[in-house]
Amino acid sequence: MRILLAAVVVLLGGSAIHAHEIGTTRVSVHFHDDQSYDVEIVTDAVALVEKLVASTGQPSPLDIGPTGLQSLLTRSDEAFRQRVKIRFDRSDDHPAIAYSVASGADPSAAAVATIRLTGAIPPDARHFTWTYGWTFASYAMMLRSAASEAPATEWLEGGQSSAPFALRSAAPAIDRLGTVWRYLTLGFTHIVPRGLDHMLFVLGIYLLSGRARSVLWQVTAFTVAHSITLALSMQGVVAVSPRLVEPLIALSIAYVAVENVFLSELRPWRVALVFAFGLLHGLGFAGALRELGLPRSDFATALVSFNVGVEAGQLAVIGTAFALVGWHCAHRVWYRSRIVVPASALIACTAAYWTIERLFC
Repeated sequence: MRILLAAVVVLLGGSAIHAHEIGTTRVSVHFHDDQSYDVEIVTDAVALVEKLVASTGQPSPLDIGPTGLQSLLTRSDEAFRQRVKIRFDRSDDHPAIAYSVASGADPSAAAVATIRLTGAIPPDARHFTWTYGWTFASYAMMLRSAASEAPATEWLEGGQSSAPFALRSAAPAIDRLGTVWRYLTLGFTHIVPRGLDHMLFVLGIYLLSGRARSVLWQVTAFTVAHSITLALSMQGVVAVSPRLVEPLIALSIAYVAVENVFLSELRPWRVALVFAFGLLHGLGFAGALRELGLPRSDFATALVSFNVGVEAGQLAVIGTAFALVGWHCAHRVWYRSRIVVPASALIACTAAYWTIERLFC
């Protein structure tokens, strides 16, 4: 009878009450006339430093500025190199590494670390392979060489080695079906399993009323809204700092969950509020997608595919909730008191914690 509540507890416990981490790292590789190369890594400076100090058993640093973060990165050079591997054919290369940290685009944005690796391409080397283990999320690696006008892009998971890149042949033509699948997968995984905050919001929508009509109205409003802001933001029409968007997203989750405790039926204002909250979540999706990057030649295909993946993830959450409790329990007298209210209260408490964390941490 308490299956849904247990599922929520497992989700929160398994995720250590953290929301999604995706797309905070970008890598670009440039080969210069088969003689030298440089690799540029752009990533969240604080997140990288925290991982570095944790790997060496040191205490996490207090809140420090870009200068302090850059100093810590430079001192952690040996540790950083342990999870970064550049290989030409079967031989590892040991590049020179320079670290720099700059403030974000606005005062509320996170500090950004730019790490540049440079070295010489060995004579007669034919293939390049890359491995980067300082992120737990998907990231894009873009490769440019003198042999091809168009850059090649490969998506990797943290710690995964890239496919061998041919140094002296043109990049393969872009596979549109591959682009669709890649961004469809990224959109889905941005919800399940990485987007715990978005999962709990969708679950909150479902919990108000298990009836299909109620869920359909809310999901439709949410989908239309986040599709609007996702498209506008990716086109550069709307730009809002993540430091403002992320706390508001958490607050929207808390509001929907609290309202579930006091409402038992769908009200017109609920649909309007879900629409407004969908606009916020669309900005959140856009922030993640902007960090992931979109191929210029297939921009529309990638954007639509990502959005469809997001919808599939939301439907997966609703379908799972329906299969676990809706099908068997929604018509029971005790459903609201034993399932809806406790689960909503747990969601509200988690979202309140996120709101405070995102505002002050």
